[in-house]
Amino acid sequence: MNIKPMLVRLQSAIGRDDLVEQMVLIPEPKRSSLTNSQTSKAINLIVGYNASPNSHTALDIAFWIAHQTRLATNQQVIVQAVYVVEQNQGDQYLDKVNWSDYLTSCECKVTDIYQSATSVLTQPKLKSITQSLQAQTLAPLEQADKILWQARSLAEEWQGSFKSHLRFGNVAKELTKVVELEAADVLFLGCKSINHSMIQTLGFNFPCAILGIPNGIDE
Repeated sequence: MNIKPMLVRLQSAIGRDDLVEQMVLIPEPKRSSLTNSQTSKAINLIVGYNASPNSHTALDIAFWIAHQTRLATNQQVIVQAVYVVEQNQGDQYLDKVNWSDYLTSCECKVTDIYQSATSVLTQPKLKSITQSLQAQTLAPLEQADKILWQARSLAEEWQGSFKSHLRFGNVAKELTKVVELEAADVLFLGCKSINHSMIQTLGFNFPCAILGIPNGIDE
């Protein structure tokens, strides 16, 4: 997918002429000629979101571009927000829960995840461990629910197609997994430079283009 027309439309809308140079941190990979089925598929815009001001700006830009693209091309555009709860080595309570059953998306309610995560600890001798797990597991899930609620609220304002993902683990690895799973066309991040540590971690052979936020647009 050629992302330049999307950025040119955004430039025109906000009266800028430097967005292509500022926002394209990693260019889209070279691909062979697209088939008809590939060109007609929905455009997937993935946003790394953690409720920070920069990530909120990235999400807002993604919705803006999605809206303009739908009007200009009549093509379906889906914006997807990905929030990753980082697993630090010291977080032993996360290691006690098999999260693999709950990593695909945050479509299920937080309470459903919480109940499933602690239901395996039912023996009386594990009561104290269960209570500790309940307190420690619920906290990050409640925070994740609040963060993704903000993303969903912004999606309602733009009235566009939206999907959210809740993942656990290393941020760069989980973002890459979602990008590959959803066959993303663009990954938006709240970064302003290719020198950002996240861009360096994701690498320069990323499966899709990575866009950051330009200077001045969030001020």
